[in-house]
Amino acid sequence: MIFFVRTAPFLILLLACLGAAEDIQRFPPPDFESGYVMPATTTPQPRAGWLNYLDLAVLFTALSLASYLVIYKRNRPGIFALTIFSLLYFGFYREGCVCSIGAIQNVAYSLFHANSAIPFVVIAFFLLPLIFALYSGRVFCAGVCPLGAIQDVVLIKPIRIPRWLLQSLGLIPYLYLGLAVLFAAQGSSFIICEYDPFVSFFRLSGRLNIIIVGFSLLAIGVFVGRPYCLFLCPYGAILRLLSRLSLWQVTVSPDECRQCQLCEEACPFGAIYPPTPEETQPIRKNRKQLAMMLVLLPILVALGSWSFSLLAPTFSRTHPAVRLAEDISLEDSTHSETYSDASQAFRDLGQSKEVLFNQARNLRNRFSWGAWILGGFFGFAVAFKLIGLSLPQQRMDYEIDNADCVACGRCFSYCPVELKRRREKKSSRSAPKDQTIQEQ
Repeated sequence: MIFFVRTAPFLILLLACLGAAEDIQRFPPPDFESGYVMPATTTPQPRAGWLNYLDLAVLFTALSLASYLVIYKRNRPGIFALTIFSLLYFGFYREGCVCSIGAIQNVAYSLFHANSAIPFVVIAFFLLPLIFALYSGRVFCAGVCPLGAIQDVVLIKPIRIPRWLLQSLGLIPYLYLGLAVLFAAQGSSFIICEYDPFVSFFRLSGRLNIIIVGFSLLAIGVFVGRPYCLFLCPYGAILRLLSRLSLWQVTVSPDECRQCQLCEEACPFGAIYPPTPEETQPIRKNRKQLAMMLVLLPILVALGSWSFSLLAPTFSRTHPAVRLAEDISLEDSTHSETYSDASQAFRDLGQSKEVLFNQARNLRNRFSWGAWILGGFFGFAVAFKLIGLSLPQQRMDYEIDNADCVACGRCFSYCPVELKRRREKKSSRSAPKDQTIQEQ
């Protein structure tokens, strides 16, 4: 026993040396002077100039076709066919890049960094779906977005989500949008791309944790319509706001509503609202609720700003310069003889600590201001939601909420008035042929 205790440290040291030697043998350092081949990157390579414009042309054509199919043709099979095409082209062929959702970060970064340049194609991918939303609603979500498409194809047995849960979780995209803009504006990270749950499928590679999240969302998506779009998508948050102002709105019925309720049951996104009862709440009570919400608005904004300001130090540590400055400061204060890799590289290069500490101080100040603004924005989003819920709603028929509707067209074929219109249209087309045959 005594012999074992005495020899154990030497055995452990020997095993450690053997393990290290085996690691070096298995993973030898690269020899850059003998034809070393760089490993392939996980992100798509930049496209040639004309191919960028090809992507742009495909996006514009897809958005135009989606508007035509949703607003004019009211054709669900056509929308689904466009969805499959977009999944194959923008998803698997283009590997999810350029992406309108991720372009939020490029735009935010370029706005806060004067020396940065943003490609025209990225600006176009960011703006085009928003412009189309002002005319025909969320047609980008309908059949152009590859993230929405991959969720749409797995939606097999949708269940109804309680409306209060939809309204509550529907605030998360605004928070995600604010965080993405904050981190991109400060140059710390592009979290939308970093945590994209489906891009790993498009590129057939990715981190294990993101792949698990992607599979989990697809598994949920079998029963819950497009969970990422409903509860996470930051670009969807912008589209929601603009769709309320769209020139042409998606409607369930092409004519009068029979109030059969079939469309509401067919919608997997809870975007169709039933008629309000005739005996609604007294106008005086609604006005009182609205006044309370308006008084609550500045309180929620101030509370949100203060709450998020407490998280500013945590937010600032997402920037590598702040983390490096903290590491070096801690190592110097504790007289540590072991350094982190980043700290060792910084010291080996002989860079100035004062410059680094000033940069970190400026970044902390900017993150502090950003956290106040982000908190105020989220508080305003919550107050805006409460004000919207407190406003008196008066609906005579089943109506689509254009902010929540992703224009998938599922409800069209459930409307008896729409089916009657299609039969009449089909018979009117076949009538001249029958008449011609009889005359012959």
